[in-house]
Amino acid sequence: MKAIRRFTVRPVLPEPLTPLADLARNLRWSWHAETRELFQSVDPDGWQAAGDDPVRLLGAVSAARLAELAGDRRFLRRLAVVTADLDDYVGGGRWYQSHESGAELPAAIAYFSPEFGITAALPQYSGGLGILAGDHLKAASDLGVPLIGVGLLYRHGYFRQSLSRDGWQQEHYPVLDPNELPVSLLRDADGAPARVSLSLPGGRALHAHIWQARVGRVPLLLLDSDVEDNDAPAREVTDRLYGGGSDHRLLQEMLLGIGGVRAVRTYCDLTGHPAPEVFHTNEGHAGFLGLERIRELEGEQGLGFDAAVEAVRAGTVFTTHTPVPAGIDRFERSLVARHFGEGGELPGVPVDRILELGAESYPGGDPGVFNMAVMGLRLAQRANGVSTLHGAVSRGMFAGLWPGFDPGDVPITSVTNGVHAPTWVAPEVVRLGIRQIGPGRTEDALSVGGSRRWDAVADIPDQDVWDLRRVLREQLVQEVRDRLRASWLQRGAAEAELGWVDSVLDPDVLTIGFARRVPSYKRLTLMLRDPERLRRLLLDPERPVQIVVAGKAHPADDGGKRLVQELVRFADDPRVRHRIVFLPDYGMAMAQKLYPGCDVWLNNPLRPLEACGTSGMKAALNGCLNLSVLDGWWDEWFEPDFGWAIPTADGVGTDEERRDDLEANALYELIEGRVAPRFYDRVGRTGLPVRWIEMVRRTLVSLGPKVLAGRMVREYVERLYAPAALAHRALTPDAARDLAWWKGRVRAAWPRVGVEHVEALAAAPVNGTAELGATLTLRVQVSLDALTPEDVEVQAVAGRVDAQDVIRDGRAFPLKPSVGPDLEGRWVYEGPLALDRTGPFGYTVRILPSHPLLATPAELGLLAGPSETDTAGPGTGVVLR
Repeated sequence: MKAIRRFTVRPVLPEPLTPLADLARNLRWSWHAETRELFQSVDPDGWQAAGDDPVRLLGAVSAARLAELAGDRRFLRRLAVVTADLDDYVGGGRWYQSHESGAELPAAIAYFSPEFGITAALPQYSGGLGILAGDHLKAASDLGVPLIGVGLLYRHGYFRQSLSRDGWQQEHYPVLDPNELPVSLLRDADGAPARVSLSLPGGRALHAHIWQARVGRVPLLLLDSDVEDNDAPAREVTDRLYGGGSDHRLLQEMLLGIGGVRAVRTYCDLTGHPAPEVFHTNEGHAGFLGLERIRELEGEQGLGFDAAVEAVRAGTVFTTHTPVPAGIDRFERSLVARHFGEGGELPGVPVDRILELGAESYPGGDPGVFNMAVMGLRLAQRANGVSTLHGAVSRGMFAGLWPGFDPGDVPITSVTNGVHAPTWVAPEVVRLGIRQIGPGRTEDALSVGGSRRWDAVADIPDQDVWDLRRVLREQLVQEVRDRLRASWLQRGAAEAELGWVDSVLDPDVLTIGFARRVPSYKRLTLMLRDPERLRRLLLDPERPVQIVVAGKAHPADDGGKRLVQELVRFADDPRVRHRIVFLPDYGMAMAQKLYPGCDVWLNNPLRPLEACGTSGMKAALNGCLNLSVLDGWWDEWFEPDFGWAIPTADGVGTDEERRDDLEANALYELIEGRVAPRFYDRVGRTGLPVRWIEMVRRTLVSLGPKVLAGRMVREYVERLYAPAALAHRALTPDAARDLAWWKGRVRAAWPRVGVEHVEALAAAPVNGTAELGATLTLRVQVSLDALTPEDVEVQAVAGRVDAQDVIRDGRAFPLKPSVGPDLEGRWVYEGPLALDRTGPFGYTVRILPSHPLLATPAELGLLAGPSETDTAGPGTGVVLR
């Protein structure tokens, strides 16, 4: 019989046990071993049944057991210790509070993301973007960074994945009751639920409650539209992650961005938390936050639209995570205009100016769409990609916003992602570290980093390393068998036909892992390119290989589902099913077993379409070696000492079939010729693969400090958040108005700004040749129209040139005004140019806007150079050899 209404009955904890409720509601338990062990001791069987979720555990434990624990002095002592530790963690000073920059650091940072992967007990994530956001919050908490997370609470999460009998992906959307999750409603002073509201066309409204999760020291605000005052369509806005059509998605992103800012304001007013000085948008989904802040500044401080844009930009950081245009949210302009036009949201903010912010007004752009990433870049003074290579890809991808600039000058930097080690490192690895190098050094190494802390790994004996690796592999084998059996039962198999599952995988066989989302560019099935060759690898009598695969295709991606089905059908073959498995419903709980248990982590995307690829980082922290295409973070930090690079067939152009054939063959050859022999090469009386063990050590020592989320967050603080806070403070209302006026004046004059003549006055090359160490003195005549030298920077840019006379790795040399202006606004600039490199060498001259409040001279996207008709005379050409 089905219930007509559902609600949650909370347990009443005996007074001595009341701290358990606070421990359960702070998600620090998800990465703090002592807290998890305490909850496990409450009811070991119940802990497993609750999916390692303290809130569910406390809702199920019997009153008799609670009474027993309330009188257990040993348990109460442990409870007091863990409670005191959390209090100290939340209230004590940490890295941020003792930072040498002190008052220059922002009082608070608001961090917006459409998904957050904190723990499997709060399933509000789909993949790498959400896991990264969760790790960002956890590392910020560990470092004491005053972050406020902002997202949406999805009543169905992403989706749960199962397989049909023939291997087709099936989606399930279980309902999540917030009252059964580790979150609590934010309430007004009178106890009523706090909420935010947005105006919708046609006189409708979208209301949302604000749920709060505690991520250590960091509050995470999650907006929920399932509010009784909403009509049926509005209640469903936060139904599921990445679901619905364009209008549904647009409303989600309006609620995240606009409603998110209002939620932050409400939270700060109610709690006294410092107001954010910096707003960080994690991908373009939250880009509308900039529009809400423009509305605030126009209404509260009387700024005009242009001045408000400058003030908003100063304190905004935008991070792009996609290397492909298809990964960016784009909406029809008419849809955006309807929601921000008359009767819609943000009254008083001109809808035509809003549409300009998201317009693809560059060659190749679509004039009919509104691009969320483009708006995000236009409303952020600082932007970054998530690895060095991805930064370069992003500069090329968005170069149209800065016409005339070389991609290397496009103002998008990079901060390489990291992962939160206390979340992803297996307890067995931590215990070995504590035993060998001490608890303090182990905790510091995992949370803070620093090469000296990780160097101690080199002293761990070979036998201990190898024993640990086998224990982790054995645990993975058992996990795989349990999940595989459950999957087959769900697919309709009978228990009687599943005896073979007990022999799936072998704890002494080289184990390769591959798990991620399943878009086509990640190439889930590259390993199947030559099925017979893969079978030989799996069944090799001397050096067998076993592979564990997991991954979800987007519900609307039938192509991705076909890839999953192809892999599943291969793995179902009785000849190889003991050596290769596909595990459905990939998520955090599975990942925390999978990364440590694998010997090799495989990643074979189409280069350069992997923005970062943090799964390999998590594997590396557990002593797993990476076997990957040189993409994302692996392109940046790969060394032969601790892994393998899969060669790529970059020269085959658009022939994707040939490229896949070549790269699959390279993958097979690496496994056959280098990976498997290294694993099975046992040396001397110990019988240990000492060269493999040394690679494990090098992985930990070399990569350990680099791949940490703590390193990543420190970089964000020092390179992006602190400068953004200073810029925000500098942009007072008057300064914002002045900057907006100045930019308008520069843009109006720029069509008449240019380099009219260039000549070399001293040490001019003779017959196109000059000596290393010589110095050219350049004299340049420029037209500045109504501008003055204070408004511009005139530079010589010099460096080696290629066969097409394009300057590579150029350096800028400033030139200074010497004469001017004449009656037509022309100035003469002079300056030295050092010839500091041998080989083909060239220079050019350019003019850029200059203002002390610009983050970069490229900010306005304006650049003027010499005209093609400049006839400077012998020895003064733009390119010299």
